[in-house]
Amino acid sequence: MDSIKRNEIDIVKIGASKINEVDFENLAFGNIFTDHMLVCDFKDGNWQKPTIKPYEPFLIDPSAKVFHYGQAIFEGMKAYKDEDDAVWLFRPDENFKRFNASAKRMAMPEVPEDIFLGGLNEILKIEKEWVKKGKGNSLYIRPFMIAVGTGVVAAPSSHYRFMIILSPAKSYYSGEVKVVIAEHFSRAANGGIGAAKAAGNYAAQFYPTKLANEEGFQQIIWTDDATHTKLEEAGTMNVFFRINDTLFTAPTSERILDGVTRKSLIAIAERDGIDIKVQSVLVSELLEAAKNGSLKEIFGAGTAAVVNPIVGFSYKDDYFELPKIENSMASQLKDNLTNIQYKLAEDTFGWTVKI
Repeated sequence: MDSIKRNEIDIVKIGASKINEVDFENLAFGNIFTDHMLVCDFKDGNWQKPTIKPYEPFLIDPSAKVFHYGQAIFEGMKAYKDEDDAVWLFRPDENFKRFNASAKRMAMPEVPEDIFLGGLNEILKIEKEWVKKGKGNSLYIRPFMIAVGTGVVAAPSSHYRFMIILSPAKSYYSGEVKVVIAEHFSRAANGGIGAAKAAGNYAAQFYPTKLANEEGFQQIIWTDDATHTKLEEAGTMNVFFRINDTLFTAPTSERILDGVTRKSLIAIAERDGIDIKVQSVLVSELLEAAKNGSLKEIFGAGTAAVVNPIVGFSYKDDYFELPKIENSMASQLKDNLTNIQYKLAEDTFGWTVKI
């Protein structure tokens, strides 16, 4: 992955790094950020010169359209460091393509590859000491774009800001995860923006998730908006179900995000001879499998969590505990994926990209 040319980017280095003030053994996900950020504006119909500068707040007009009409998108990526201190990205081209697909759906300008991928390469070179070695350690990457154009007319903005910020990370979730199957609320609808990583998708989840939390559950398994009979996603993750020795996951659609971790796990499962089917799973099928003992595993998959096992689920007034399985499919797939990401196993797919 090529860096952006030096004469096409301004770089302002921080005077003194705060890295020595950070306790890397006790990180809360997404709370600590590195010394620098990348900023690039789109205005007057053109992308401006990007800048890497010290991480800091910035002023924004109260009438900026991001506040009033929600034009905001983002991506989630990670950088990893191998035992030789080299820094690697995992399938960054997929995040780049999905970011621009989200931009198109939200009537925002697509970000050029040299700014997104080239700029990312350059900031990671500067912040490479923030990427710590060891499986489980990573540098979470948050590219995002917001509408900063002013005015409260209900129309797309003419001025946007693309940024990349970086956050050292360990695991996203801790402890056991229990979920409730949605009966009323929906994450997304046909014709909507469920397949885009739009900020509003996540805000809309907060209230029903809060209700689930109050009942002792950590997340929700979302069902389709029309009938609430099809199982779709788990919280902010794609979701997999193991019934007997077959693994199921829903196909992507206008309602379901095309997760990079999801598609990677599918490819690894196919390579390793796991019987995997990309098809809708019905609530009724899950309930029947839970009752007859053929439901073995449920797990979520996403960049932040990687693979997160679910220990039980609730539907209506019934709760179903899942069996505890040694050497589960979830653990096997997570190990096989993270071994590729951390360069502990051969990358036969060509997914990893060196900085």
